[in-house]
Amino acid sequence: MIREEQKEQRRKKILNTALELFARKGYSDTKIGDIAETAGMSMGLLFHYFDSKEKLYEELVRMGAAYAGTPGELPYENPMEYFEGFLNALFGYARRQPWVFYMFVLMAQARRSEAVPSHIREIAMEVDQIGQSAGIIEEGQRQGYFRDGDAHMLAFTFWCSVQGIMEQLAVMPRMRVEGALPRTEWIMDILLKNGGSIDE
Repeated sequence: MIREEQKEQRRKKILNTALELFARKGYSDTKIGDIAETAGMSMGLLFHYFDSKEKLYEELVRMGAAYAGTPGELPYENPMEYFEGFLNALFGYARRQPWVFYMFVLMAQARRSEAVPSHIREIAMEVDQIGQSAGIIEEGQRQGYFRDGDAHMLAFTFWCSVQGIMEQLAVMPRMRVEGALPRTEWIMDILLKNGGSIDE
């Protein structure tokens, strides 16, 4: 049992190390040797877990795609609670698990970098948070919570804001101290009718 735990810990270390390096340097400029060295293990040991840089990157993108689907599973009483709950959960979790910031960077890179193998890019492109959110925004518009306008464009604006915040926090760790993250209501104002407040 202890041996299995050690193997799992090593695997997590490889994934976390690779995630940060890929996010910082990109797919092309990150070498498998860099990952092994930073993780403090031999390349032989690393290859025991992942037989190529491509397989390691693909595993991370699959993880990112799975996490990206999590908002769709959140329970909510009304559309406003859905988005507010998501933001609170995201920022709260990211404070405890900084790798979340790097995952946002990695998934953005995977979608737009020509250096990323096409089959991996397709996995990243399957994530449709905008389409998923647009339906909930339309529901919120009907109920009077959200401002009028194209629901897809509102979803696009909301997710671009979240993506930009997470990418900037990935490269500016000094901003990630307790209390330094943006307030949920600032982002919610993108959606709320008449620039209202979630406290009203």
